[in-house]
Amino acid sequence: MKLEAKIFKVLSDETRLRILALLLEGELCVCDLMAVLELPQSTVSRHLANLRHAGLVEDRRRGVWMFYSLARPSAGLQQDLAALLARHLPESDKAVADRKRLEQLVESGGRRIC
Repeated sequence: MKLEAKIFKVLSDETRLRILALLLEGELCVCDLMAVLELPQSTVSRHLANLRHAGLVEDRRRGVWMFYSLARPSAGLQQDLAALLARHLPESDKAVADRKRLEQLVESGGRRIC
């Protein structure tokens, strides 16, 4: 029951839900998330650590850059939540605006090559 409580606690934060919605688009580096969310690196990294500890995201390092992607759900609850989030998060106003900001960042060349 502790894992379930941790997962629901992590999902109770708007910024973490925004990060998950962005990661539905694919792997992103911290610098991309910082630019889209307009938050400092320390804040984004703290939220990503919470998501990672709950088993919702995975990370990989390439040089000095950290990349994050959605974790493959391993348990029944995680699979159900992943499907539910994938179905409903992209519809939220914030997620739509964040996705648009990410697209603009990529189109303008403002995205860092990590």
